[in-house]
Amino acid sequence: MFRFGILSTARIGQNAVIPSIQDAENAVVSAIASRDMTRARAMADRFSVPHAFGSYEEMLASDVIDAVYIPLPTSQHVEWTIKAAEAGKHVLCEKPISLKASEIDRLIEARDRNKVLISEAFMITYAPVWHKVRELLRNEAIGRLRHVQGAFSYFNRDPSNMRNIPELGGGGLPDIGVYPTMATRFATGKEPLRIQATTERDPEFGTDIYSSVKADFGDFDLTFYVATQMAARQVMVFHGTKGFIEVKSPFNADRYGAEEVELTDQGHGRSEVFRFQDSRQYKRQAEAFARAATGNQAEVVTLESSRANQQFIDAIYRASEHDGWEKV
Repeated sequence: MFRFGILSTARIGQNAVIPSIQDAENAVVSAIASRDMTRARAMADRFSVPHAFGSYEEMLASDVIDAVYIPLPTSQHVEWTIKAAEAGKHVLCEKPISLKASEIDRLIEARDRNKVLISEAFMITYAPVWHKVRELLRNEAIGRLRHVQGAFSYFNRDPSNMRNIPELGGGGLPDIGVYPTMATRFATGKEPLRIQATTERDPEFGTDIYSSVKADFGDFDLTFYVATQMAARQVMVFHGTKGFIEVKSPFNADRYGAEEVELTDQGHGRSEVFRFQDSRQYKRQAEAFARAATGNQAEVVTLESSRANQQFIDAIYRASEHDGWEKV
């Protein structure tokens, strides 16, 4: 079995990732690390994990893990991904793996030098929903794709939440803006050429709380908005000359509605719904990562794809500072 160590006791690890790894067919959580040994031991006991460490460095130096999952605040992702790679561990790191595209070059160098797998944890790329969307587009089920529309929003004004703390990498674009961008790139296989955008920041927190984006992909446009202080909503629509595809719960499966893809024809005379019961995208992510890390065939998010996605986000920030187009 492929052995994961969890670097910190962050909530996303407890609520989503650790249970999914434990449920995987080819992987297991064998260690938990925290800067507080009491917290590490308590979390290890909760999930029947055999090893607990009172420091991140101690776990990285141990031989009881093959890889680490990193759910630390975004501002620490690059630092600890490199430290894990230098320790010879494979790395599955929460998104965004970096706050600047240029920093991902350091990760690529660390990956290649240490001959390890480093992958950003974009769970949507493992979801059957998004593989179905990609298949429909490849088969030209909606004819020529002309426009993609997306939205992702929630309401959070908790000043202690890392999403509202700039020093920890907070903000709407790093947290959720990366989803419409990655989803569009994954489903279409295309990259943006230029961008227009507006961004609003919270006067108290200083974080970006709303962005409205238009991206020119050459053959089609993507428009989307993300917000951290609006009513919760998720949607992605792919509109073509012969029909359109609507993804009902595109990012947080089952939390914003059923896991469904609806294909509607040009004249609204026929609609086909593809339902995915309990797609378990985090479990699929862990299994694919374990296969890839052990030299077996598996599609995972590459650092090169992560760099392209972060270039997209970087360009949105730049475009928000002026009128007109910004090259990606």
